[in-house]
Amino acid sequence: MRRTTRSTALALVVLTLAFAGCGTESDGAAAPPPSSAATEEDCTSTPPAELTAADDGRTFCLTVGGQLRLNLDGTKERPWSGVATTGDVLKPTNAGIVVLPGDAVAAYDAVAAGTTRLSASRPLCAAPTGPSQVSCKGIQEWAVTVRVTE
Repeated sequence: MRRTTRSTALALVVLTLAFAGCGTESDGAAAPPPSSAATEEDCTSTPPAELTAADDGRTFCLTVGGQLRLNLDGTKERPWSGVATTGDVLKPTNAGIVVLPGDAVAAYDAVAAGTTRLSASRPLCAAPTGPSQVSCKGIQEWAVTVRVTE
């Protein structure tokens, strides 16, 4: 029994040492640290008059004092959630229009320099209305990054 324990322990040590060296080969140059901040080149463009679902994944640049509006067309059966923002770079303002059931409509004023993310989600398919219909648990996510400069 002792021999098996030593063999198992030795095998674990050898495997640990073997895997510890994996992925560490280098040409001597240090890799640049990953950057989480958006740069001028990261910006897709100045936002259009109104962001839509087609803008998913894009990055936009605004200057302080600028305004951003969005309208995500949904349906009563597949409604968008409210739009969530990170940070305090954008301040919500009155969108000024009637919202149809299922839509997500929002407007923001750029009040400080920095980067923020806007996001919303909705079901991929309508909820079943009868016992013979299939349920769908998929979620469609939407997000854009906004970089505000002075």
